Amino acid sequence: MGMLKELYIENLAIIEKAVITFEGSFSAFTGETGAGKSILIGGINAVLGERVSKDIVRAGADKAVVTALFQSGERELLLTREIGASGNSIARIDGRTTTASELKEVAVGLIDVHGQHQTRLITSADVQLALIDSFGNISKVEYTEAFRAFSEVSKRLKSQTQANAFREEKIEILTSKIADLEPYKLKRGEEDEVSAQLDRLRNVQHISDTLNRAYSALASDSGEEFGAVDLLNICKISMGEAAKYVPECAALHERLAELAIEAADIKSEIAPLLTEKAHAEKLPLYEERMSDFLRLRRKYNVSDIDELVEALDEWREELSALHNSDVNLQKLTDEKAALGVRVRELGDALSRERERIALSLSARICDELAYLDMPNTRLVFALRRDKVTISGMDTAELLIAANKGEEPKPLSKIASGGELSRIMLAIKSVQADGDNATMIFDEIDAGISGRAAHKVGLKMRELSRGRQVLCVTHLAQIAAMADHHLLIEKATKSDGRTYTAVRHIVGEERKREVARIISGDDDELSLANAERLLCRNGV
Repeated sequence: MGMLKELYIENLAIIEKAVITFEGSFSAFTGETGAGKSILIGGINAVLGERVSKDIVRAGADKAVVTALFQSGERELLLTREIGASGNSIARIDGRTTTASELKEVAVGLIDVHGQHQTRLITSADVQLALIDSFGNISKVEYTEAFRAFSEVSKRLKSQTQANAFREEKIEILTSKIADLEPYKLKRGEEDEVSAQLDRLRNVQHISDTLNRAYSALASDSGEEFGAVDLLNICKISMGEAAKYVPECAALHERLAELAIEAADIKSEIAPLLTEKAHAEKLPLYEERMSDFLRLRRKYNVSDIDELVEALDEWREELSALHNSDVNLQKLTDEKAALGVRVRELGDALSRERERIALSLSARICDELAYLDMPNTRLVFALRRDKVTISGMDTAELLIAANKGEEPKPLSKIASGGELSRIMLAIKSVQADGDNATMIFDEIDAGISGRAAHKVGLKMRELSRGRQVLCVTHLAQIAAMADHHLLIEKATKSDGRTYTAVRHIVGEERKREVARIISGDDDELSLANAERLLCRNGV
């Protein structure tokens, strides 16, 4: 069984610092109005990853810190939440920084906090439908997958239909662009090639002069002067002679031999370039082609011709798709119809399962309500088929008749606060089967008293035998039923500031607190009544 072992709170509203240890079974929190009971629940909610406001930070402090130590199975789990006075928030799991959303995911199954806000939520149709699904462990995976597939095809069909409204206009525009460009037979890389050829043809004389100078430097055809090749050969021969006597010259001789060969190769490769024909007659053709490229780049607002070639390919594909759009539209229409039938079939099956589960759930809740001093209550889940949604085709409305002979009416319209509290407790009792999460009830006893309050206390004690139950209460009957009693009290210290503390109370001190809850005082009569309550509950 999982349980909350310890809660550390620092600089949270009027709580400067508090370390609260918890036991298993049933613990009750009591205290004067304004003592800080709601702050305690707010701290627990914060460490569970719920939204928090910077206003919760104690005045003058940089940050508030809440740390909760849980026993989950055989391991301990430490959750921490820091709320900065500037509004920033830091979450940690076992000391590792994480997000509030991950903190919330980890906390699922550890604690189930129920307060007056959650009581009002039970009047929500969505919550009521979720109760049925949760109680019956109804799997909606297959239906959800089918619905999402149906929604996706519906979106695509809508998009295709809208696109078809401008189909003829798009076809005309694309056809015109393609017809304009196709005569040019554009190719990737062609612009760079034409640009290189233009540079070569426009600099024919300069190229010839530089090549001649280079060739002449390597070798003289006149035979009157030595070129670089001749000089390298002479140097190589000389170095070879020297190597006979100076060993260090052998390596130099080899290097000169390689240089001579390389220079001779370069000379032989330059020679045909000297006689190469310039084809100057092609210059106008290249200039005209480049002129076409520049004009097309300006017209279609592209940076180079390669970009235009890619656009042309895309336009051809889009035009082909538009010509085939009628076929695609019919295919999507048929697919949507088939998926619609599948969703309806699965939705019908889901509705029938919910109807079966709803009968069992309402009977179980009514049994619990009878125990909670609402013996004649009839509670019915009215399910109606509605539009298809991600959660199915049903809407749920919880109807209740609190007295015999009455027709069930919507829970949201007729249930009192006390009735809502007990209905919620009954629902929690039914949901608790097989669940060992810590349950926290924050003033769920609002609007009840007397015998009903006694029954609510008994039910909480019953729940605590299978899990840890914590309850913030203002009723003596419930406080006296708890296995452990924690007092939340505030005091003004010498610095003029208000501080809140939380501590376990037992014996005479607990009796005085129960007496205070009964009458607001600890006179003899109140103390006697408190002692009777505590003794009756075996405390």
